[in-house]
Amino acid sequence: MNRRSVMRADGSQEAKAPPGKIRVIIPALNEEQAIVPVLRDIPPWVAEVIVVDNGSTDRTAEAARSLGATVVSEPERGYGAACLRGMAALGEDTDIVVFLDGDYSDFPGEMDRLTDPIREDAADLVIGSRVLGRREKGALLPVARFGNWLTTRLVRWGWGVAYTDLGPFRAIRHASLSSLGMADRDFGWTIEMQVKAANLGLRITEAPVSYRKRIGTSKISGTLLGSWRAGKKILWIVAREWVRNRLGLARISR
Repeated sequence: MNRRSVMRADGSQEAKAPPGKIRVIIPALNEEQAIVPVLRDIPPWVAEVIVVDNGSTDRTAEAARSLGATVVSEPERGYGAACLRGMAALGEDTDIVVFLDGDYSDFPGEMDRLTDPIREDAADLVIGSRVLGRREKGALLPVARFGNWLTTRLVRWGWGVAYTDLGPFRAIRHASLSSLGMADRDFGWTIEMQVKAANLGLRITEAPVSYRKRIGTSKISGTLLGSWRAGKKILWIVAREWVRNRLGLARISR
């Protein structure tokens, strides 16, 4: 299994058109100011952008529609709930699914770093690693850095997979995503995907991505309560999937 991918030698950001249909899912909660630059920076070869309005009280949905995004609603608050709703809206002809935050902390223009290994049949899941990439000072808060450090080491101990990050910017083969049986509806979505992918023996790699301070306030790491709830859920999912893997239950649905 590949441990990480390497940035292309020439550093090119050229927007070449990959074969197959690539769709992007963006969970969004009160991101009216951020969603516009996010959508404007998405490469032109993306077939469709699905913005999941997760109960916004501002004009997030209207702003996304004005730039041509498909907008669906998920009134149940929760990152995982929004991602699951976005998955339900995917067309059957989708080849690759990209998950991207709506707060403009990620760099949509770097999307090919995530999709290239999949379209070249070198990976099934590519995690955008903020740890391996360039980070604006203060963009990755201390609580998030510690959570990454602890969780990735637990996963390395339990599965032998050398993740460096739980970053939300990621790409996955649509067929592989469907095989995972994703279920978490809040804070555990990213780690659930990563440990279930390890359970099923998917080809996993990481690609360095840039990261900047988000526009607006974080719904998770920006508050002590959110950080506590997220950390507790993440550790629970790691423990649950480790037990399922040891009992041989993780591969039943493959």
